[in-house]
Amino acid sequence: MRCRVFRARATESIAMSFAPLTHRVMVLVEVELADGSVGVGESWANYPSWAWRERIATIHEGIAPRMRGRHFPDPATAQRALLAELVPLGRQWGAPGPIHQAVSGVDMALWDLAARHRGVALAQLLTPHPRTELPAYGSSLGPTGVAEVAHRCAALGLTAVKVKVGFDADTDLANVRTARRILGDGVQVFADANQAWGPTEALRMVPALADLGVTWVEEPLAGDDPRALAELGRRTGMPLATGENLYGAAAFLPYLEAVEILQPDLGKVGGVTEYLDILAAAQAAGRTVNPHLYNGAVATAATVQAGAISPATRLIEWDVRANPLRQAADGLLTTHGTVRVPDRPGFGIDLDQDQLDAYEEQLP
Repeated sequence: MRCRVFRARATESIAMSFAPLTHRVMVLVEVELADGSVGVGESWANYPSWAWRERIATIHEGIAPRMRGRHFPDPATAQRALLAELVPLGRQWGAPGPIHQAVSGVDMALWDLAARHRGVALAQLLTPHPRTELPAYGSSLGPTGVAEVAHRCAALGLTAVKVKVGFDADTDLANVRTARRILGDGVQVFADANQAWGPTEALRMVPALADLGVTWVEEPLAGDDPRALAELGRRTGMPLATGENLYGAAAFLPYLEAVEILQPDLGKVGGVTEYLDILAAAQAAGRTVNPHLYNGAVATAATVQAGAISPATRLIEWDVRANPLRQAADGLLTTHGTVRVPDRPGFGIDLDQDQLDAYEEQLP
């Protein structure tokens, strides 16, 4: 098992309601089997700025010794064995997130291997008739430069966008108005508060966003409590979305009745294995699963593959800001507002090592 870290300083201002994103990060996990075949996965490590250092230690010292020399019949069995051993440590550590994020990268790599061994794309491994294109929405508008990014979304042919909110009411509403003015009434507009609001502020902001034609609001409440979300949805009539900060499929169960849209992140939640369990539960409950995606090339390709297996996925998130660590997957975005699902084995993309060399951290 090998862990490689790539970091690129952001060339545009990327701000969330809780902190700016100063660097693009891609933590690659490479798993080699006894026959010499190699699968690649990606672990989410955008925040905090030192998360990649922790991830290296968890993968090299926590996961690798538990994997070497072991035999598993399939990726899901390996993933569940890892979680069974590591979740109790994460509980004592107070860090269930980093444990799941690290396991996500390994699980992703094992599914990449499974698909490659069958000679098919991951989506074809998971379902006999995957979709070949998926509608996409442009993510990362705001809090500054909204007009410029909205024009970029229009040029890409995107028919839906998401505006970052949770800064202050005047800024938030002005940014939504700007996006709507530039993109027109034919484009859906969503809003993402990144858990910035308490109940009182959310009850004030969500109706104001609805008046501007916002279709759904993501993570409106600090704490992300499912009962509070359900109450906010009842009182405002606004469809709500959440899930990027939930770990493991079981954590999603209380949200099936609280929100309309579930957003697991394959690089955080526990990988493809956990995503499949969430998808099955959401399908049974009649909920939408639009995966969260704000990562490098490997997680992007894996998310597109996973999104292609079910009509429960209505949209794929596409970060429209520059990201050199996603270059190998950028060609998946079409000119008519969709992403193409690769049909080559595994995740269907090839990393350009020469292009990535400039961004690789030299690890001890």
